[in-house]
Amino acid sequence: MKKLGVGIVGVGEMGRRHAENIRRLVPEARLVAVADAAADRGRQVAADLEIENSYPSLEEMLARKDIDAVVIATPDKFHANAIAAAAGAGKDILCEKPLATSRGDAQAALRAVARAGVRLQIGFMRRFDPAYMAAMKRIEAGDIGEPVLFKSLGRDKDIPPIEAYQSNVNGMLFYNNTIHDFDLARWLMGDEVTEVQAYTTVSIRPQLAMYGDVVASSVNLKFAGGAIGNVESNVQAIYGYDVRSEIVGSKGAIFVGSVEKVPTAFLSASGSSHILADHFLTRFADAYLAEVRDFVDNMLHDRPPRVSGREGMKALEIAIAAEDSHLQGGAPRRVRDQEVELLGAAGQSVN
Repeated sequence: MKKLGVGIVGVGEMGRRHAENIRRLVPEARLVAVADAAADRGRQVAADLEIENSYPSLEEMLARKDIDAVVIATPDKFHANAIAAAAGAGKDILCEKPLATSRGDAQAALRAVARAGVRLQIGFMRRFDPAYMAAMKRIEAGDIGEPVLFKSLGRDKDIPPIEAYQSNVNGMLFYNNTIHDFDLARWLMGDEVTEVQAYTTVSIRPQLAMYGDVVASSVNLKFAGGAIGNVESNVQAIYGYDVRSEIVGSKGAIFVGSVEKVPTAFLSASGSSHILADHFLTRFADAYLAEVRDFVDNMLHDRPPRVSGREGMKALEIAIAAEDSHLQGGAPRRVRDQEVELLGAAGQSVN
């Protein structure tokens, strides 16, 4: 049986999980190598997973002929360049969200993918989460009628160290966190977001303003078909890792994620461990594994990825509009309606 040769660039927290999954839980794939600018970390991950090859740069790893596909788990601002490099080497790609942190970088990455004729999947793993997949099946079956209201929230438990902002290698809140919910909004509602209005705060950590970021946000959404929505994000909720979504339709509603069904629930750092996960890798462990299994299966059978570069671009445009609204003090901003019409050598739409 042919196995997909995989290399992973960026083996911090997220990349290491992808490496562990591919090495131990995806028999159709072979983890060939890892690469990380922190060479010691790369060597340690390779040793822990009992593989021979680690590299201090993506370019060195890409020279290997036995790598068919690359998983990109570097910090956000390196995604676009890594996509272009992997595409130029003829490798299929699974890239963590976001596609990029600017429209220009994203377009350049997609052009590189199109020119090379490779396939690109964006890591919106919530689409592979069993709970969200079950919700989508009910929506597609018409069980809630026509969707009219969307609500989603994402709250991280741990306070990010200030060094995470000082390094300036990750996108701000909308690109690093909220973009998952922007993708869910499009997917679950089956419609495009056309306008956003973003309210933000640094009230409990004002020093973040000097790095162009925020602690929390609330983003109102308008959809092309007339539905409305709201997405809330918080990077230091303290009490737990809390992700929930609601879709209300003309005949019913679906709720994904919940807390205890009591009239009042008090959650604190010491009192919610039995209710909520403590980390995204815990809550979405099954989703990350299902995502990479699906990617490997599609690449081996020459099928397009389930979550394409186009989906990454659409979510990115919502994040860009949200940032624009934030910078304009909460003024409503239109979401740019650009279909990615990039054609590869074979005349196929970009992945």
